[in-house]
Amino acid sequence: MTAGNGRGVGTAGSVGTADSVAEIAEIAIGGEIAVDLGVGEQGFDAGRLVAVDRFLRRYVDQGQLPGWSLLISRNGEVAHHSRYGYRDREAGLPIEPDTLFRIYSMTKPVTSVAAMMLYEQGAFDLNDPVSRFIPEFEDVRVYAGGTATNPSTVPAAEPIRIRHLLTHTSGLTYGFNRQHPVDQLYRSAGFDIGGPAGMDLAACCAAWARLPLLFQPGSAWNYSISTDVLGRVVEVLSGQSLEDFFQDRIFGPLGMTDTGFAVSPSQRNRLAALYGPPLARGGTLRRAGADLADGVSFLSGGGGLVGSIGDYHRFTQFLLRGGELDGQRLLGNRTVGYMVRDHLPAGIDLAEAGKPGQGFGLGFAVLLDPTRSAIIGSRGEFGWGGAASTTFWVDPVEKMTVIFMTQLYPSGTYPLRSQLRQLIYAALVDQIPS
Repeated sequence: MTAGNGRGVGTAGSVGTADSVAEIAEIAIGGEIAVDLGVGEQGFDAGRLVAVDRFLRRYVDQGQLPGWSLLISRNGEVAHHSRYGYRDREAGLPIEPDTLFRIYSMTKPVTSVAAMMLYEQGAFDLNDPVSRFIPEFEDVRVYAGGTATNPSTVPAAEPIRIRHLLTHTSGLTYGFNRQHPVDQLYRSAGFDIGGPAGMDLAACCAAWARLPLLFQPGSAWNYSISTDVLGRVVEVLSGQSLEDFFQDRIFGPLGMTDTGFAVSPSQRNRLAALYGPPLARGGTLRRAGADLADGVSFLSGGGGLVGSIGDYHRFTQFLLRGGELDGQRLLGNRTVGYMVRDHLPAGIDLAEAGKPGQGFGLGFAVLLDPTRSAIIGSRGEFGWGGAASTTFWVDPVEKMTVIFMTQLYPSGTYPLRSQLRQLIYAALVDQIPS
């Protein structure tokens, strides 16, 4: 890895390294929080940023998180990069600047960008039926009643369209949602968390097409495998595997050298272990899941990537800058602007998902009404999170990006995401943008 300029984006993996800034404190539980020195404050109160770190430190000291890494940038400059705790508690290995994290659903914006790159080439129209590219979706049916063992279905009134995949209004679902008989049908077919062993993306799409939809396409919002299906559309249209498309068209041009679907043998020592919460109050974190193999058969555009905080910082800077970074333009700025508008049908927001005042664009949640959401932020802010409690957001009004990495599954265990917004916006004290 090579160092950047110390205050800007730098190259992949260089954000917060001792080479690109000043020396960093040694990290130890019960010791000091590691903060990369020499980064600019960019309108933040330094003492209030320290308070953010101290607040997050308690999660580790109380045994609720294994460790974390936080990176805040503003105006294209790193304003704060801190970390604390372990990537592997049992082995005593600390979080480092180049630690690799399972980002799970933070993969979705990458897949959405890939699709919109093809859109800009005229490869599809947002209203195109998915069946044009994946024929198995030609005659989908919709759940109409009954149980998971004896469901009744009706024909879909209209096809699933590409825009339905981008906005999660397709009627598809996740087996792990565990709220509806169709969710149970997914689990019965082997789709709970991930897919059955040995199935590739094409085979998974064929299996999903045989399962009933939750609702008529375009009529509601439901978090789902829609982005995985979108990833298959990218494969069909590009003639490449999703892995190769990402590498050739996104990761390579953006300098994201540490992001991919698999972890190589040389990277495994950098991969943070995945943990589950204690089973009882006062208990200890539990190891959850196995280390990732060198190769995977199911390339999940909805949740399969592993990467570093430095790499995702470069991705968020690309978004904040309207589709360009370091002279590499992957999307037009009008396209990015279109993606981060609310695309949900009139009268629908994410309230049923516990996110009132938020809409959904083409691959991102979009903050529509900070007052209704009861979370401080800027109208038009966009982002998403991952199943292991990771999160990011981009605030175009404040010209700010925030990335938080940890490895605790499931993501709703603690209210980390809302707390991060409270603390970070409280630390921003310069003149409010007009």
